[in-house]
Amino acid sequence: MQQTLVPEGDVGTTEPSRRPQVLTAVAGFVIGGGVIGMLWALSGVNAGALEDAQDACNALARVGTIPDTTDSPGDRTVAVLAPEILHRMTAARELSAAAAAANETYRPLAEHIDGVSRMVFSLHFNEIAGQRHLTQAEQLCTQL
Repeated sequence: MQQTLVPEGDVGTTEPSRRPQVLTAVAGFVIGGGVIGMLWALSGVNAGALEDAQDACNALARVGTIPDTTDSPGDRTVAVLAPEILHRMTAARELSAAAAAANETYRPLAEHIDGVSRMVFSLHFNEIAGQRHLTQAEQLCTQL
């Protein structure tokens, strides 16, 4: 007995299923998107923190020499500071705060520059704490 296969009138050849290809494409898209998302998230953790800290130190250096009148506690040798000095001090404070917000490593720098800015804005150059903050900020800046 020999069987002969004869296609019926409405039955034709069937195309292979595309299901495996679709599943592979979707899985590739999900995995690729996950990897890209993870890399993007990780790159933003400390984005710009070092640059902000360095720029804060540069702004602090551009403030110039901050008078030290701790030897004469009642003396204020500078009554008024030029506006550009105050702007640079503000920039240093804000940039160091941005660096600390992005990366806690820079928190001490931000705290010391903030202490310096309070001394400068109040024109109390005889503050021992303010002068100490200045020394510490300058030391931290040399380590960047």
